Amino acid sequence: MSCLTAATVPLLAMPFFWKPYKSDVTAFIEELKAKKPALEAEQRQGRALLWDRAIDREAQAEFRAARVAQRPYVYQTDPHA
Repeated sequence: MSCLTAATVPLLAMPFFWKPYKSDVTAFIEELKAKKPALEAEQRQGRALLWDRAIDREAQAEFRAARVAQRPYVYQTDPHA
């Protein structure tokens, strides 16, 4: 008597009725992009408005230099006061 396991059974080809899975979210996004082709350009403009800015290295260096070190436990009162 032989035992059929995944190791002993050869891999079979995919059935003819198999089709690639597409989630509802992916289908929605593809449909939205098809209806509104300028969507990606609008998203890039919004990103540029908020995030894509030149960094002022000098100001960042000043901010780092002015930073005050945080105590290990911020809620502990000063024992020497």
